[in-house]
Amino acid sequence: MSFRLLTYNIHKGIGGVDRRYRPERTQEVIEHYAADLVLLQEVDEGVKRSQFHQQAEMLADRCGFEHRCYQRNVRVKQGHYGNAIFSRWPLEGPCDLDLTQPLKKRRQALMARCVIHLDGRQHTIGVVNVHLGLAGYERKRQLARLNACDFLGSLSPRTPVVVAGDFNDVYNDLGRAVMFPAGYNAAEKSIRTFPAAAPLRALDRVFYRGGLHATGAFAGRIGVARRASDHLPLIVDFEFAPPDAVDA
Repeated sequence: MSFRLLTYNIHKGIGGVDRRYRPERTQEVIEHYAADLVLLQEVDEGVKRSQFHQQAEMLADRCGFEHRCYQRNVRVKQGHYGNAIFSRWPLEGPCDLDLTQPLKKRRQALMARCVIHLDGRQHTIGVVNVHLGLAGYERKRQLARLNACDFLGSLSPRTPVVVAGDFNDVYNDLGRAVMFPAGYNAAEKSIRTFPAAAPLRALDRVFYRGGLHATGAFAGRIGVARRASDHLPLIVDFEFAPPDAVDA
């Protein structure tokens, strides 16, 4: 029993090199990797630079995702941008968690329960989409607040949870400093995703806990992915652990 997750900072659909707004490139990248769960960051809603498109609805519709939720993070002169989750399966109870630190840009986590039906079984996964801050101390405080939040506290320790997104993990220290002590595993080993044209940094991360195993992870490097954004997408394949293999 398996599924695929894709996390992707889409940079509002604007190319990292040519600076052109081409949402069809973003769509092509998402469709190419055929993920079941898609976590997007820097999604525009009603902003001039992206032709006032409602990008979350537009991309979800174009890519065939019935289930979606969007979170407004940052207001701009016209419109706003934030995070979005698309899913092949129902998303229940979507909610926001304010991660904003004093004197820093507004940041939130978008969280939901994904109810998956596979091979005659029902699974619930806690899905958390983040776009963390630019300062090292800021990121650690944001993750500490996340790990103490009511949403995660309401889930059984056996319930699978995936925390993914643009961690801005410049120093590759957030796993060791925060996530591993909180019981998470890294789904990948610092795969470089930024800048998309010639990746040097592993800014995008996927951590998980509960009854899951990561069976593979890679950055999406098809030609259009190098042009569509300033980040490459990060793709992780998961399997559910057998029920008797999950710790009580």
